[in-house]
Amino acid sequence: MLLADAGRRILFIGGKGGVGKTSLASAISLARAREGARVLVVSTDPAHNLGHLWEREVGDTPVRLAEPGALGGVLDGVEINPEATIERHLAAVEQTMIRLLPERQHAQAREHLERARHAPGSHEAAVLERIAEATELGEREYDLVVFDTAPSGHTLRLLALPGQLAGWTETLLRNRDRSERFSAAMRGLTGRADSAPNAEAELRRTLLRRRERFENLQQAITDPARAGFVVVFTAEALPVAETLEVVNVLTGMHVHITALVANRRSPADAGELLLRRRALEDRHLETIRAKVPGVPLVELPLVAGELTGSAALESFASLLSP
Repeated sequence: MLLADAGRRILFIGGKGGVGKTSLASAISLARAREGARVLVVSTDPAHNLGHLWEREVGDTPVRLAEPGALGGVLDGVEINPEATIERHLAAVEQTMIRLLPERQHAQAREHLERARHAPGSHEAAVLERIAEATELGEREYDLVVFDTAPSGHTLRLLALPGQLAGWTETLLRNRDRSERFSAAMRGLTGRADSAPNAEAELRRTLLRRRERFENLQQAITDPARAGFVVVFTAEALPVAETLEVVNVLTGMHVHITALVANRRSPADAGELLLRRRALEDRHLETIRAKVPGVPLVELPLVAGELTGSAALESFASLLSP
């Protein structure tokens, strides 16, 4: 199938806002499901459109979108809810802290968690956590996970985060190791036995799991055998300029670009206005081909009507079949 190699398990769909990322992510997912694959499509865009596109409720856990054909393929969808992720994380942390801390420190711990709820970067970290979880779920239970991403700048910042957070967690672990050695020495001197060893062990397990998760995501993103990135654009000046910038950044991050998709191409046989517009689009595509010669360029037509509902998506997905 065009755009989705059967051997690649993770696919990111990105580009400027409003170029049709959600439609393309759904079409690719549906086309692979038609071939018998188990596919999970995940929206990471805060302005979720996946549910609107499929005309059904899509939430923070997988919901069945389609079971096309007789080959056993299925398509499930998720819209990542960062607030729900933050709430679950803080609730788990609070339970741990209440269990391990003396009662006199409970109020202070809750105040600290409330500040953390609104801390800068908490939203991005929560989205990244869910992307890492979806990647693990996808590789464990699905043949392909397709990420319908937020507009380019937001997505590029997210893709740079796994390595940064893995390094930050490694620093925390080193600091905890020093703290544990100091605490053990003090307990030996004073003869005290308290809940500190259990607390330290639980914290260390949490940090190790977090580091492992982010390292796995970083490895997946930069491994062309596991993951690829499809950049969607319309053949206009600003989307083309942004696409070239995205390509440069992704290349610098060692992210494999699977294809460039020129979406909503004007027809050549529908009157003078659209013919002239198509000629302008052709010149923009010449620029893309000249500056990104080694990446396949796929052209998809402007379609009549709105791309909403399973019937419209089925028709659009058929354009991706060879």
